[in-house]
Amino acid sequence: MKRRVFVGGAFAGIAAARAAKVKTGDIPMRTFGKTGVRLTVIGQAGGRFPLLADKEDGRAIVRRAVELGINYFDCAAGYWDGKSEEVYGDVLPAVRKSIFLTTKSTKRTRQEAEAELHASLRRLKTDYVDLWQIHAVGEKEEVARIFGPGGAIEAFEAAKKAGKCRFIGFTGHKDPYVHLEMLQAYDKYDSILMPLHAADPSYLSFEKLVLPKAVERGIGIQGIKNFANAKLLQTMSAKDCLTYVLSLPIHCTAIGCTTIGQLEDDVRIAQQFRPLSETQMASLRDRAAKIKGPFLEDWKRNIESAALSRPYEYVGG
Repeated sequence: MKRRVFVGGAFAGIAAARAAKVKTGDIPMRTFGKTGVRLTVIGQAGGRFPLLADKEDGRAIVRRAVELGINYFDCAAGYWDGKSEEVYGDVLPAVRKSIFLTTKSTKRTRQEAEAELHASLRRLKTDYVDLWQIHAVGEKEEVARIFGPGGAIEAFEAAKKAGKCRFIGFTGHKDPYVHLEMLQAYDKYDSILMPLHAADPSYLSFEKLVLPKAVERGIGIQGIKNFANAKLLQTMSAKDCLTYVLSLPIHCTAIGCTTIGQLEDDVRIAQQFRPLSETQMASLRDRAAKIKGPFLEDWKRNIESAALSRPYEYVGG
């Protein structure tokens, strides 16, 4: 299911929000951990751009995000074979000093990561990114490679020292225990990114296992998979999904929009955000638990049964 394919009662949370025309600005902001940078609580993600018809559709979405006051733009070298970065590079240089630009690398050696950063900066048309992240770490063996001799961490530290990135962090979506391994291996991260949504606490949970550790560290915390690739919309509204995530102790969350309408919906929800009570949070978790597991979260490791496993499909995040 591609986001945003609404089913059942998923329209309910949006209908009231659309009664008022989306406004520019007024998106809540939070300080991104110890960095001191103020970010809008929702940001434009480039991971969904491969679902677009062409790059002009992506440019239109990014321009609208800027107009609406979003200042956090998430990307990765691997998104759309580099074309997502090119979309950003076509729009964001004009507002470079007023936005927070991120990208990521899946390379695990210093040499490969440095080459990928060079290519990313060229596509993004900038001489630095605000945040560069070790991307999609899913196996403990990768942790050993990243921090071994000639590992990617050397490239990240060198880039920060050289001013090619202001901050460094890591991302992943497959296994919270690998996130814990990454946190144990290094104490100088500026940020972390993980999947967070109402069904996560019921299966191999990042919210339960990793989020408290990240809060304790005081690093910048980013969410992804707010709608579980739209599958949570089977049981709750988009407003429920996004409000749940924003009620967690995070600083921002990346939203993968493929239409301007989706983007404006998310901005309205963020503008109207009021933190949920613990009772309300528990109610949403209970509803989401009915469809929890490896078929809902097919980006996570399947720990239930080999018979239930299926080929891994990863779209952004």
